[in-house]
Amino acid sequence: MSKQMTEMLKGTLEGIVLAIVSNRPAYGYEITARLREQGFSDIAEGTIYALLVRIEKRGLVDVEKVPSEKGPPRKVYSLNAQGQEYLEEFWGTWSFLTERLEQLREGGR
Repeated sequence: MSKQMTEMLKGTLEGIVLAIVSNRPAYGYEITARLREQGFSDIAEGTIYALLVRIEKRGLVDVEKVPSEKGPPRKVYSLNAQGQEYLEEFWGTWSFLTERLEQLREGGR
């Protein structure tokens, strides 16, 4: 992954992860797997787990511990009302930025 891609992802990964759990509750490894399916193959699991801790502390997700066949219970993350508000703001900001970037790419029209 290029340095530029890494830097851009730092600012958007939180929104991307929230979008993933808005579709269906998931645990950390599932979230990482979904990211990889979407082409984010270089994102380390540790990065996702650290991000999940942050969004949990900020109250953007609900967490349920679900028994696992292999080892300790898994934390399953689902988007709550506060997280939904944050995600809607994220998409609004994303739309604003992409529109402006397209204008710049097309010569400032």
